Amino acid sequence: MEKAQENLELITRYFNDFSELQLKQFVALDGLYKDWNSKINVISRKDQDGLYEKHVLHSLSIAAAFDLKEGMTVLDLGSGGGFPGIPLAIFFPGVKFHLVDSIGKKMKVAQAVADSLGLTNVTTEQIRAEEIKNRKFDVVVSRAVAPLQELWKWSKLLLSSKLPYRVSSSVSPDDRPVPRGLICLKGGDLAQEIADSGSRPRSMEIIHLFNQPSFKEKYILYIPHN
Repeated sequence: MEKAQENLELITRYFNDFSELQLKQFVALDGLYKDWNSKINVISRKDQDGLYEKHVLHSLSIAAAFDLKEGMTVLDLGSGGGFPGIPLAIFFPGVKFHLVDSIGKKMKVAQAVADSLGLTNVTTEQIRAEEIKNRKFDVVVSRAVAPLQELWKWSKLLLSSKLPYRVSSSVSPDDRPVPRGLICLKGGDLAQEIADSGSRPRSMEIIHLFNQPSFKEKYILYIPHN
């Protein structure tokens, strides 16, 4: 119980206004991922104890920087065991998340976690990005699965050219922008990777959002899709 409270406090230190259901869902992540990790190596063993800081809170940096509106659709590209998609789906219950990865066992875990949490706004699919056809999304999110050049090449084909119909303003009341484009989480020196991509992403340092040592030199990159 003490560990669960500690995990929850790491999230509620930076966010508030969660429903009781959302709080229970965040707490449940620890047991679910420990159980699945004992069967399938979804998360690095050394990272298991740091699940809430290195995976859950890291994923929620997108929610700290952007506001996703009800009815929007988000593709989590290379989701692995469900990051950043699962934490974001808890945070934004009115947003539809489609999690994809080429590795079937990881998608099995992500779907099982979503089912256990009762996340009806999550779907999963074992597929490569370049194989996705006849689907469009308002936002693509990704967490260090490929170079920015590749991510943007795939994302441009998957992003809708129309604004989400429920979005009436480009900025939410708390000044978080409503995104439409590619949002990816990356770390380290990104100068060459950004240059190679031919894009001009907006960059945010996560440590400015969450004052945690593990977020030093970790960034959110955002490429708007016009």
